[in-house]
Amino acid sequence: MVVSAAPPAAAASPSLGAAYAWCLEFAKAHQENFTVISWLLPRDLRPHFAAVYAFCRMTDDLGDEAEGDRLALLDAWEAEFRASAGRPASRPVLAALRHTMAAYRIPDELFLRLIEANRIDQRKRRFATFAELLDYCSYSATPVGRMVLALLGYHDEERGRLADDICIGLQLANFWQDVSRDLEKGRGYIPLEDLASFGVREEDILARRVTGSFRLLMRFEVQRTREYFRRGAALERLVDRRVRLDVPLFRLGGEAVLDAITARCYDTLSGRPAISRRRKAWLAAREGIRLLVAG
Repeated sequence: MVVSAAPPAAAASPSLGAAYAWCLEFAKAHQENFTVISWLLPRDLRPHFAAVYAFCRMTDDLGDEAEGDRLALLDAWEAEFRASAGRPASRPVLAALRHTMAAYRIPDELFLRLIEANRIDQRKRRFATFAELLDYCSYSATPVGRMVLALLGYHDEERGRLADDICIGLQLANFWQDVSRDLEKGRGYIPLEDLASFGVREEDILARRVTGSFRLLMRFEVQRTREYFRRGAALERLVDRRVRLDVPLFRLGGEAVLDAITARCYDTLSGRPAISRRRKAWLAAREGIRLLVAG
């Protein structure tokens, strides 16, 4: 379901409780590789995570699925977000989000970068270099990690850099998982320099021909992505024990995607590698047992 960014006409501002309740219902209705609003989170944090998630998901839906002029819709969405800083918001997600932002000192810039990432998606269909792709991740991925850290009470650069690594890893894993799906949208996130380096032709990708060269390319991208998770794992020792299970689950979810790609012999053209619910549950149980044993 795509939620329109057009502001509700003459709608009254919702109560704060109703606004957070809407965000929680919205979050529960949307599933990712791992549920973003983990019910292992401390109860007091769940509404705030839901408010941030609802904004991020609505923004991405406008950029990926909305009908009509998506750039105009994103401009309207940004204008409504900016206006909500100075007056009571009529949209529940913004009413809740502004309260969360004030309570946890989350800057506007992080949310504005996410909107800009979706603008980039409308203008850009290919990335020439890996450096260019990493710059895109600084709009599409790392702001979300910084939002999460702020919700956990952290604003320091050391944790920020580690969260950046995890979020870049998650974004890259999603790119490699969704090669076939992105083709249907006319997008390609594999850097052109990597295609050239491995001798992979764009026409083979568009024709969904899984060549030996393509498998080698995907193996390279998977291995490079694992390094981001390896570096970012240090963050797990630097967060409050109350959320020490949730943080590694994000990383484990991304690594599970890479494992699924590997299990398909790096074929992400004929189908989308997926993680089973049983696998997700096993990962969560394994990590929980590890933390209990560690005491």
